[in-house]
Amino acid sequence: MRHPQRRSVLAGLIAVVAAGALAVTSAPVAAQPGATGARTPATTAPEFDQQVLFRAPTDLAHGCYRIPAIVRSTHGTLLAFAEHRLDNCGDAGDIDLVVRRSTDGGRTWGPEQVVNPGNGDTHGNPVPIVDSRTGRILLVTTYNAGRSDSAGCAVPCPRTPHLQYSDDDGRTWSAPRDISDQVQRPDWDSWYASGPNHGIQLAYGAHAGRLVFGVNAETSDGQGHPIANHAALVYSDDDGDTWHIGATDTYRFPAGGNATQKPSELSVAERTDGSIYVAGREQGGTDIGNRDYAVSSDGGATFSTRFTTIPDLVTPMVEGAVLRLAGSHRMLFSSPADTDRRRWMMVRSSYDEGRTWENADQGRLVTSDWAGYSDLVQIADDSIGLLYEGGTVDARDEIRFARFNTEYLGFHNPAGPSTPDTSGNHADAHLLGTPGGLVPGRYGTGIALNGTDNYVRVPYSPAQPPGAGDLTFTTWFRYGSSSGNQALFWLGGMGGTAPQLWLRGEPGNHRLIAMMTTSAGSASIASTSAYDDQQWHHVALERTAGTLRMYVDGQLVASGPDVAGSVSQTVSFQLQLGQRLDNGFRFAGTLDEVRLYHRALGAADLAAVRADAPVRDGLVLDLPFTTLH
Repeated sequence: MRHPQRRSVLAGLIAVVAAGALAVTSAPVAAQPGATGARTPATTAPEFDQQVLFRAPTDLAHGCYRIPAIVRSTHGTLLAFAEHRLDNCGDAGDIDLVVRRSTDGGRTWGPEQVVNPGNGDTHGNPVPIVDSRTGRILLVTTYNAGRSDSAGCAVPCPRTPHLQYSDDDGRTWSAPRDISDQVQRPDWDSWYASGPNHGIQLAYGAHAGRLVFGVNAETSDGQGHPIANHAALVYSDDDGDTWHIGATDTYRFPAGGNATQKPSELSVAERTDGSIYVAGREQGGTDIGNRDYAVSSDGGATFSTRFTTIPDLVTPMVEGAVLRLAGSHRMLFSSPADTDRRRWMMVRSSYDEGRTWENADQGRLVTSDWAGYSDLVQIADDSIGLLYEGGTVDARDEIRFARFNTEYLGFHNPAGPSTPDTSGNHADAHLLGTPGGLVPGRYGTGIALNGTDNYVRVPYSPAQPPGAGDLTFTTWFRYGSSSGNQALFWLGGMGGTAPQLWLRGEPGNHRLIAMMTTSAGSASIASTSAYDDQQWHHVALERTAGTLRMYVDGQLVASGPDVAGSVSQTVSFQLQLGQRLDNGFRFAGTLDEVRLYHRALGAADLAAVRADAPVRDGLVLDLPFTTLH
């Protein structure tokens, strides 16, 4: 639980799920790929089934279930935890912690059981941990005083961590005990949160047997304003009797201001070398991206790398979960895949234990519904469980349990045919959706887009983000027959406040329109023609000296003031050609000679670009669309 706060998918990947279970049968289960990363030959078909585990009987104003966490006990029992928000769906009301158990790998589930009643207060942020040495299941939760309305906890928000356990496979639970003196520092007074999602027990190296989970905290200035964010690991070497604060990464910022990083809602996984991969929700820091990570190489005592954002791991600001599959370098990450809104739950894979990740076009879309928090569990060698918030109306409608195998996820899923970036940054772009091809362009060949289900995705390169600086985007374009709104390019995020820059044609409104948004606001400019005569036209969008300018065929057709600030901070970095980030406003026609510069081009350079001359100064992306393979 945190302070209140997509992608196009290749045909055949969308799994539209019903509220009830959808059963899929398969042949016997295949073994997991080995630690070398080599793939075991497939002996099974894709398998997927899903059911709803928690759903409030009335509307969200009268309560809901949120914040899932799941583990597998030493007896093979699955325990699915959630917050039951009794009076409303707010973060700080009367909240009980509940659990359901499955003894058959998640096919059927027992009744809901209250593990930790709030009795008017908030008892949440579940972190279950299984101790394989003792069989004990530990459960960490965080408390705060409850509210009668649906508002969030006041700042500062006094919160206290508690621990309880079960020695009978989750049937009964001990009374919770306050562990604040072990896992909370006095200056962590503005906010404190355990997890949420499962903790781990280390299996490798000198610290094998150690229990580890993540916490997030904030420090106040004593006047109700947070001034520091802390992301930390907590560990125990005596099966959970005592706990210690270990690795801690702190980011300070002025009251009312922001930090470069604000990692929160940590999920942990052990790599095969014994290091701990710590995945975080990036909560509004100014660095690019909504996800970040750190690594501990000494069992959680210290961080060997500080938190770093993953700019192109596309998610909204939301909790996500990581899980390394046993006996493999493959790690899974569950999260919504829209850059701004909580929807499109997806499971993405890393084949090098979190060093690189599949993008949102390669991951496996579990639902196209609204979706929020999630957790992952390995049920058996080739059986995985995903517990996640989802709904057709709201991400908080219900908590679903999906069970699937690795064949369902795929293996090294392709990113689509690529076309070279000749800028020197090697951000070779990919054509996604229905296969298209190269057609006669303005110079040589161009890329044909059908206006229905294909577009071009440009992968992230550190050289691309323009930040608050000058820039120029240029392309040749020729419409097809569609008169609908059509995006030529889109950079950054979406919505009314997310940093972004985009250019689209609106033949029905007889204009080209460009908009930029930064933390300071938005600005737009528009031409008086859409240039929809099915002929080639060259457009250049330029930001320089506080001004936005649009040139078509070498003529200035629109200009106006810009807004100060970065168009590429905070949000997941995306640069797409031919569609908006939510798959809308798809372009029907042909694009050619796409370039992006980190400077404004003068008249002479713009003329040279129109003539396809090699203007290299400041060039960070160059897509001539000469080959597609």
